[in-house]
Amino acid sequence: MAKYTEEEKMLRRIEKRFAKGVVEYGLIEEGDKILIGLSGGKDSLALVELLARRARIYKPRFSVVAAHVVMKNIAYESDTDYLRRYAESWGVPLVVYETEFDASTDTRKSPCFLCSWNRRKALFTVAKEQGCNKIALGHHMDDILETLLMNITFQGAFGTMPPRLVMKKFDMTIIRPMCLVHESDLEELASARGFRKQVKNCPYEHDSHRSSMKDVLKQLEAMNPEARYSLWGSMSNVQDELLPRKEQPMP
Repeated sequence: MAKYTEEEKMLRRIEKRFAKGVVEYGLIEEGDKILIGLSGGKDSLALVELLARRARIYKPRFSVVAAHVVMKNIAYESDTDYLRRYAESWGVPLVVYETEFDASTDTRKSPCFLCSWNRRKALFTVAKEQGCNKIALGHHMDDILETLLMNITFQGAFGTMPPRLVMKKFDMTIIRPMCLVHESDLEELASARGFRKQVKNCPYEHDSHRSSMKDVLKQLEAMNPEARYSLWGSMSNVQDELLPRKEQPMP
């Protein structure tokens, strides 16, 4: 029996979970042209490799292009030359798109929200220009579960980022092909590949509750090693009859 190195085992885990997510949620179809949102973080860099590898499989046939959005009014820096070399090493062309936003136009929203929304709009613009019908984002299983916990805790809503989201308004589909991949494996991949970090990180990163939710998820897994799978399963096992319901007002 062949013996695998730890790195080979990690790659096999990632590719197995990646393939399972793609197939189970019907994320890639024949003739798709997919735009990868390449932020420069470990997750989006991994997504370039995984989709480029997948595109080499005969069926379904699809193509990929990557886009890096530069927000000119946010004080962070990314090495676009490195991102271009990396993407092209996998045969993926890179588009660099510059944009900006004015945070004073909507003081009800945090700079994080406004930046994220404007980045998303920029991706829609590039996707249309490139003739893409889908946008792939680098969210992994931990991201999706942390968002679920955040929405329950802070929004009072049971929802998260779905693996596939049809945006009818923009005639575009958002996909998250790494939806079943664990962040710990992506951290190992980043170390093995020697991914470079951004030159300077976003100054608003500390405004997010996500780092706290990472700790919550770890605590849940300390109580139950299968907690992440239970949380994931709960999203397709909603028992309506066991949830509180308000009485409908009399007409």
